[in-house]
Amino acid sequence: MNKKSRDHDFNENLRRLFNEEKWEDRAYAARNLGYMRDGRAVNLLVKALKSEKNPSVINRIIEALGRIGHPKATMSIIEVLKREVNREFIDKMRLFYIIESLMKIGDKRALTYLNILFNSNDTEIKNLTLEAFDCIDPHWQENNEKEIPNL
Repeated sequence: MNKKSRDHDFNENLRRLFNEEKWEDRAYAARNLGYMRDGRAVNLLVKALKSEKNPSVINRIIEALGRIGHPKATMSIIEVLKREVNREFIDKMRLFYIIESLMKIGDKRALTYLNILFNSNDTEIKNLTLEAFDCIDPHWQENNEKEIPNL
């Protein structure tokens, strides 16, 4: 794919992400932007993450930010994590997207916030969180000044 064609696809996916009425089209656009792995999309995906209401589109935006892997996305994903853990009914699938995206980004700032998931009653969430800690900072147990959670 040449640069002109790639830029056209990039711009078309951004247009769809912000302008399509059908959530399926917005989700597809977010997913495509993630597959493009173009750092130019990070700020715009973060903007879309803040305004999007559809749960499926939010998950695809988080997934796309993880695929791109730029640390600029870390704190925006953390904001979604903080909202999610304070909800009455937690979306387990969203937590998976969040943890996996933060793992791909690899920003150590995420560790402080992921720490709250060690208290999860869900074994899969705990195990994925542990995997994220090991991926982001293989020496996290040695570096952690707090008591290591019982897993």
